[in-house]
Amino acid sequence: MNLTDFRTLGRSGLVVSPLALGTMTFGPGEWGADEANSRAIFDAYRDAGGNFIDTSDIYSGGESERLVGRFIADAGARDEIVLATKFGFNASASPLTASQGGGGNPHAGGAGAKNIHRALDASLKRLGTDYIDLYWMHIWDGVTPVEEILQTLGDLVRAGKIRYFGFSDMPAWVGCKAATIATERRVPGPIAMQLEYSLVARDVEAEHFPVAREGGMGIMPWSPLAGGFLSGKYRREDTSGTGRLSGANPFGDSKFTDRNWDILEAAQTVAAEVERPVAQVALAWTLARPGVASTLIGASKVSQIESNVAATGLRLSDEQLARLDEASAPAPTFSTVLTSPDIRRMVFGGRAVTGWGE
Repeated sequence: MNLTDFRTLGRSGLVVSPLALGTMTFGPGEWGADEANSRAIFDAYRDAGGNFIDTSDIYSGGESERLVGRFIADAGARDEIVLATKFGFNASASPLTASQGGGGNPHAGGAGAKNIHRALDASLKRLGTDYIDLYWMHIWDGVTPVEEILQTLGDLVRAGKIRYFGFSDMPAWVGCKAATIATERRVPGPIAMQLEYSLVARDVEAEHFPVAREGGMGIMPWSPLAGGFLSGKYRREDTSGTGRLSGANPFGDSKFTDRNWDILEAAQTVAAEVERPVAQVALAWTLARPGVASTLIGASKVSQIESNVAATGLRLSDEQLARLDEASAPAPTFSTVLTSPDIRRMVFGGRAVTGWGE
């Protein structure tokens, strides 16, 4: 596998690389890269054959979109690149202010029609383009009816302002309802889900993966290295000064748990066997998962892109994959128990039965 081993994203005609370049680091910020460094990262990804660029209207206050648009224009590559951006988070208040109940315009965020049109027009201007290939709902707002989201995004597809759309960070039922309505009404539906997924974050397998399979949506993992935890640069005996990984965040608690350290040790054992960095092993495992279409990678320097791209050439054996699966297996949930082999044997008279797409 390499970045030109293209695949379609979900049940669609959108052809993408197995690794997508996430550009949250492009622009000012604590983990940001300046314009020269961002351009070098962009060029390294493109030189490796990658065609899938992912940004958002809130990354670096919109600067990420401006830089991405400039790089694409300078390369004369708009027709070659699959350009994705997002809407949903509020543009009138910082995430910290918003989470603490600070003031802001409620119509500068969310998935309502008013904000979607506002956000898209602003993104198109910053990106310097007249259409978006893949428009993501960055996060579900918890109140907008799925029917309204589907209608608004479908209208934008029909108007030619976006080509496709997908959902990120939402309950599985939201994706299921949207896909079902779209199928029944014969209108555009979501083609992908963007979710946190890695060796240490597998809870979405219980509900989201089956919904994606049934709804024709590709899974696009974000943070496949768990914010750098699976790079192996941290040590169990000393987690001081490790910033966001050691504290709570909007999507979960610290990555530094006994369970996660044990998973990392299993990955390091496999890394020693194949003589590759543990980060490449973690990425190779993600790329091999059923349902995963394209995996997001981010970087603050070119060497990280080069290492991530090298992971596409790593083939883990079935035995190594099985060991990693066992070490990282999530705790059983009600949903996973219902579809377990034991329950199926009870239902089918002791016979093993495999479902479609499994």
